[in-house]
Amino acid sequence: MRRDYLDTHTHTTASGHAYNTLNEMLAAAAQKGLSLLGVTDHGSGMKGTTPLYYFENSPMIDRAQLRHRFGVELLFGVELNIMDFEGTVDMKPSLLEKMDVTIASMHVPCMPKGTKAEITRAYRKVMENPLVNIIGHPDDGRFPVDYQELVRGAKDCGVVLEINDHSLDGTGNRQNAVENDTEMLRWCMKYQVPVVLNSDAHTDTKVGSHEHAWALVKQLEFPEELILNTNLEKFKTYVNCYHLGKR
Repeated sequence: MRRDYLDTHTHTTASGHAYNTLNEMLAAAAQKGLSLLGVTDHGSGMKGTTPLYYFENSPMIDRAQLRHRFGVELLFGVELNIMDFEGTVDMKPSLLEKMDVTIASMHVPCMPKGTKAEITRAYRKVMENPLVNIIGHPDDGRFPVDYQELVRGAKDCGVVLEINDHSLDGTGNRQNAVENDTEMLRWCMKYQVPVVLNSDAHTDTKVGSHEHAWALVKQLEFPEELILNTNLEKFKTYVNCYHLGKR
């Protein structure tokens, strides 16, 4: 029977449009039986969201004490905003390398509209950044992408592709997520590229909510060995705080 060990894309009140604190999110993760929680508030390039000094002040977080209190390992990270077709992200490398986990995503307030070729190029340039671990919700039809090239790029660069449950639950604005994730997963099977299922939780009640993502991978008979949620140690090899030797 599969075990879902982790959720590595969640947001706290620091993001400006999420509703629970760091401790509340950790408590929810513990209640769900997770072993690892990634808290990845939005990069500062998105208007009205997390201030830069929030990330700069992250050494204040006592991860060991929080793990003792909640029984859940915390990865303190960032959801970067991809800003242009050259793959620019909204955090300098000197700070980015201090994050435990990094997700890079396209959001309408930050990323201009582009052709399929332009969006695919942007993703490739981002994935070539060695400090980017995960590509977040590459399923939004507002940013058309060549999924075969995206998956090839992930394989070449050692980056994880995300299946975002919020994209699939029907409550957001992302377009054609089911169809796009289906195509991406089929290419992942062909090229043996791993994925991670994430909640994108903006409230504590959504932490660890991967039901729609699990339903899709089951429908496609996607190999469990390519789902990093089921293998904590394998997931860690893709993450900043481990591959940079910080833990």
